[in-house]
Amino acid sequence: MTASPQSPTTQQLADARKAVISSSIGAALEWFDIIVYATFATTIAKLFYPESDATFALILTFATFAISYVIRPLGGMVLGSYADRKGRKAALTLTLMLMMVGTLIMAIAPTYEMVGVWGALIILLSRLLQGFSAGGEFGTATAFLIETAPHKKAFYSSWQVAAQGASMLLASAFGFVLTTQLSTEALESWGWRVPFFVGLLIGPVGLYIRARLEETEEFIKVEKSKSPLGQLFAHNYGRLLAGAAAIGVATISVYMILYMPTFAVQNLHIPADAAFLGGVVAGIVTLVSVPFIGHLADRVGPARVMTWAAVAALVGAWPLFKLMTGNPTVPVMIVVIALLGVIMAFYFGPLPALISSLFPAAIRGSGISVTYNVGVTVLGGIAPLVLTWLISATGSLDAPSFYYMAIAVLSLIGLAVIRLRYKLA
Repeated sequence: MTASPQSPTTQQLADARKAVISSSIGAALEWFDIIVYATFATTIAKLFYPESDATFALILTFATFAISYVIRPLGGMVLGSYADRKGRKAALTLTLMLMMVGTLIMAIAPTYEMVGVWGALIILLSRLLQGFSAGGEFGTATAFLIETAPHKKAFYSSWQVAAQGASMLLASAFGFVLTTQLSTEALESWGWRVPFFVGLLIGPVGLYIRARLEETEEFIKVEKSKSPLGQLFAHNYGRLLAGAAAIGVATISVYMILYMPTFAVQNLHIPADAAFLGGVVAGIVTLVSVPFIGHLADRVGPARVMTWAAVAALVGAWPLFKLMTGNPTVPVMIVVIALLGVIMAFYFGPLPALISSLFPAAIRGSGISVTYNVGVTVLGGIAPLVLTWLISATGSLDAPSFYYMAIAVLSLIGLAVIRLRYKLA
C-alpha cells in the first residue's frame, strides 16, 4: 500500500525528526550566544568600556550588539544564495562552523585591562562573525525543515523557535546561578565567560548530526536558479518587504524580553539575580507552548494565529510596562515577562511556516534568509540600543512600550498584505 501525503511513511517521519534535531541545535547555539551576550551586557560594558559612564558604556555594548545585526542581511544573502545553489546540507554545516568560531572568540576575548581598546575590537569581530553566520542559519534551517516535513509543516518548523526558548531558559539560568553563586570579582574575572564555553559544546554535536543528513528531495528535484538573489529582488520584492514587516512582533518580543533584565536592574533597581528569573520563565513558556501553537497554525493558518498575537501585543504593551514601572517588584516583573513570552510564542511559533510559503523552492533559502534578517535587523537587532537611548533621551520608563506598539502596527500591515495580496492564511 502506497502512503498518501496525508499518511507519511516511517522513513519520512524519521527524516523529519532528524531535521528537527539538526535545525534545533543550530538555533540553540545561535540564540544561546545572543542571549548570553545580552544577559551579561552590564558586566561586558564594565570590562570592555571602563572609562565611559555606566549609561554610555551600556549604549556602546548594545551598539556592538546592534552592529552584529547590520551584517546579518549580508550573511543572509551570501549563505542563503549558497543554500539555493549548493544545497541545504552544505549551508547548514558552514553556518554552524562559523557560529562556533564567533562564540569561541567571544569566550577568550581579552578585556580592556589586558589589551586596551583592542578588547572591544575583538568582541566586535566576534559579533560580526556571529551575525554573518546567523544570517544564513534561520533561512537555511527553515527551508530544510519545511522541505523535509511530510506534513504538519508549521509544527515541524516551530521547533526552531522552541529551541530558542530552550536557549533563553539556559542562558537566563546561567545568569541567575553565576550572579548568585559568584562574587562580583569572580564574575568579572572569569564567570561571564563560562556560558560561552558551554555553548561551544553544542557545536560538535550539531556538526556530527548535520554531516549525516540527506539533502532534501524537493531541492534535488527543483530546477536551480542561476541567480537566486537576482530572482528574489527582481520578481519577489513585494513578498520580501511584506515578510520583513511581518517579522516585527516576533523579533521585538524576543529582544524586549532580553532587554528586561538590564532595564529592571538599571531603572527599577531590581536585584540583578532576580531579574534573570523572568528570562527563565519566558524560556519555559516558549519551549513548552510553541509546538502546540505550531499544531494550531497547521489547523487554522499561520497568518491568522500571528494576527491574533500582534493585536495582543498592540493592546497589551503599554499596560504591561505601566504595571511593571508602577510596581517594581520581582513577582510583577516575572508576570510581565511571562506574558511577553506568551505573545512571542503565539507570534513567533507559526512564523517559519508563513515566511517559507512566500517563496518557491528555487529561491527559498535566499528568500527566507533575506526577509528574516532584514526584519530582524531593522526592527529587532537595534532594539536594545534604541530602548536604552529612548529612556535616556526622554526620561520616561514607558518609552519602550510605544516602540513595541509601533512595530506591532507595522507587523499587522505586513500580515494584512500577505493574507490579502498573496492569499496565505
